[in-house]
Amino acid sequence: MNQDYKQVSLNMGVCEKLKSIFPWQPAEVTGVIPQGDMPGDQAQGFGDLGPKAETVFKELTGLLQETVTTNPYERAVVSVCGGSGTGKTGIASLLSYYLAQNGIGSYTLSGDNYPYRIPVYNDAERLMVFRRAALQGMVEAGEYTKDRFKQVQIWQEHDVDADTSYIERNPWFASYIEAGREALRHYLGTDKEIAFDEVNSIIRAFKDGASAIWLKKMGRTSSECWYDQVNFSNINVLVIEWTHGNSDYLEGIDIPVFLNSTPEETLEHRRKRGRDSGVDSPFTTMVLDIEQKLLHSQAHKAKIILSKAGEILSYKEYMELMEKGQEGGIKNE
Repeated sequence: MNQDYKQVSLNMGVCEKLKSIFPWQPAEVTGVIPQGDMPGDQAQGFGDLGPKAETVFKELTGLLQETVTTNPYERAVVSVCGGSGTGKTGIASLLSYYLAQNGIGSYTLSGDNYPYRIPVYNDAERLMVFRRAALQGMVEAGEYTKDRFKQVQIWQEHDVDADTSYIERNPWFASYIEAGREALRHYLGTDKEIAFDEVNSIIRAFKDGASAIWLKKMGRTSSECWYDQVNFSNINVLVIEWTHGNSDYLEGIDIPVFLNSTPEETLEHRRKRGRDSGVDSPFTTMVLDIEQKLLHSQAHKAKIILSKAGEILSYKEYMELMEKGQEGGIKNE
């Protein structure tokens, strides 16, 4: 892979290297390139992501020129965020690859290593948060009876208790759905679910010039959680690929890149990936809808917004597109 990189003078500063990039012709991606650091969750090819990554890269280089000059170590932090299926891992990996082509060291970090729980336990906690609050909501609304609970319990046993269609024939069930959804909204993507403080400490250490940082790695079983010490001595750009890369809980992100998608597209991606159980359940649909609204509420902070079609959008254009419903219009809760 290294033989494909463009030869750049080691005496040039990062800003000068960025200025020298264009006119730019990306080298053909051959073999295996680093694709994030999430164990067992590597991108499977790039498909149509190449042109999208190139579009983002052309916008990114100008923003990086402004950013690295403000850091004494000429370092910057870029986040690539969006729902599942938007190509976060692939695009982040290609951005790092393009930077390396031009002599600029980059590392791609996966934020999926930083929930408090491994996926199966986190999914269970999400469900418990929903159900505990949902039942309490029924009680507080005066809708709880033993017979109604027996019906709810049947729905729970079949994992369909987040199905809003049951409200039509069971109006009392609205109190269950509303209370559960509200509790879930206050849990998903917050510091109750994710160790944002740990990610923030990594960002601070990186921007303060740390030459090596211990990074967490999380697999899918309880024994697959460990730390690797990563050499950052020649790294100038930290790329974080993560659904929550534009979160209000994150500190020190210089350039958030938002990849837009719809809940339907996210769900289809999860089906194809086939990694998680219950991917088609009403509860999963609810989770994706809440996450999508959260991403939408944070979009105003993004420095770069890329449409599903691969076009750069201003925030105004993004909002107009959402309102027209061309990519699944959504409103803030």
